[in-house]
Amino acid sequence: MKKQVMAVLLAGMLVVGSFTTAFADDSTTSSESSSETPPDLPSDSSGGPSDGGSAPGGSSSSSSVTWSGATTFTSKTTQTGKTYTSTSADENAVLVDTDAKVLLKKFTLTKSGGTSASDDYSFYGINSGILAKGGATLIIRNATIKTSAAGANGVFSYGANSGTTNAEGDGTTVRISNSTIRTTGDGSGGIMTTYGGTTIAANLTVSTKGGSSAPIRTDRGGGWVTVKGGKYVSSGLGSPAIYSTADVKVSKATLVSKQSEGVCIEGTGSIALTNCKLTANNTKTNGNATFYDTIMIYQSMSGDASDGTSSFTMKGGTLTSKSGHTIHVTNTTANVVLKGVTVNNSSDNVLISVCDDGWSSSSSATNAATLTLNNETITGDMLVGDDSSLTVKLIGSTTYTGVTSGEITNAAGTTVSSTIGTVKMAIGANSTWVLTGDCEVSSLEGTGKIDYNGYTLTVDGTEYSSGSIGTVTEA
Repeated sequence: MKKQVMAVLLAGMLVVGSFTTAFADDSTTSSESSSETPPDLPSDSSGGPSDGGSAPGGSSSSSSVTWSGATTFTSKTTQTGKTYTSTSADENAVLVDTDAKVLLKKFTLTKSGGTSASDDYSFYGINSGILAKGGATLIIRNATIKTSAAGANGVFSYGANSGTTNAEGDGTTVRISNSTIRTTGDGSGGIMTTYGGTTIAANLTVSTKGGSSAPIRTDRGGGWVTVKGGKYVSSGLGSPAIYSTADVKVSKATLVSKQSEGVCIEGTGSIALTNCKLTANNTKTNGNATFYDTIMIYQSMSGDASDGTSSFTMKGGTLTSKSGHTIHVTNTTANVVLKGVTVNNSSDNVLISVCDDGWSSSSSATNAATLTLNNETITGDMLVGDDSSLTVKLIGSTTYTGVTSGEITNAAGTTVSSTIGTVKMAIGANSTWVLTGDCEVSSLEGTGKIDYNGYTLTVDGTEYSSGSIGTVTEA
């Protein structure tokens, strides 16, 4: 569909004339549809960049898993002030296997004794400090939980669904508050949720040191994770602060990754952050990944996450990328929304890249993203590979300063793309795009403003540096 757009140049700024847009300024959220392998564990067949994923050698079905606990609860129980310990391989310090409520308060737990069955610890929770299953409601308050073994997640919620992302599970729910979790081994997340389990956490202090050990961690079958408050810090390779194949919502929390991505979303996983402080310094690539980034959205095709659209939403708070690209999308379709977020890019000054990386194409889409900036004052380049696509929506009172480009090199300096793919730009009535270099887009719509800043904008093959945009294609 073609529409004629009248434009008036005012003080070096182009006002795109009357136009019916295909978006609304009150669209504030994206859709919420809804691994790396540590050195002492079997290698990950998915070649994932970060936490999660299945590895050869473990069980492929829960029917072959045997669970055991040094302390096991099979009925309604309340305990206060106890000490729980396990030193045996593949054993939980605490196993809760009941559809009743178990309340554990003011306790200390230590777990050692490793594992070699990575599917079992990642999917089914063997060797964790605490495992809840069987439809349990486990309530944990004022606990100190420490694990020091490979594959020893801190607290594990296993929902026993079919393995389809976020399919209904058996009702297993973990509620944990005002507690400290520390893990030091590889493959040892803080709070872990799989197969449709539910985890609800408040005011936790979680630190992980090992590889593939996200403080907030999910895996096959997904589930529902809600976190409020607290601090979540990872130090290991392939250990983002959050790894999601599930539906993860976090508010008023501090999230820090010292070596890996800040957060990682696979397949139809989603992450929604509200008034959080997220900081990442991704200094080493891992698995198939070839970029440094803070928000990593991808599909490994390992089977750990359903194929489809990923979602990342952040409202308020601070997003700080100390290295690489702030947002990186590859081998999937992603919806990304930033609303009122203070964004600090690294010296690379790349806000988003959508391009090939180290994975084969997924069946549903390849390298496609929609980025909505709502009430943002934000800078950074938008890089779109030659076989990739990006739709940008500037809404509310947004000022975006940067360029669109298809010239992309990865962390090793290898050229990934030389020409730009498909870029659709939509500028709301109260929003502005300030160019910092010559730019190219496939289409342009909206009633907002473009400040050429002395540069040239090419729209569907026609160059402009001032005056009327002329005919553009409505997205």
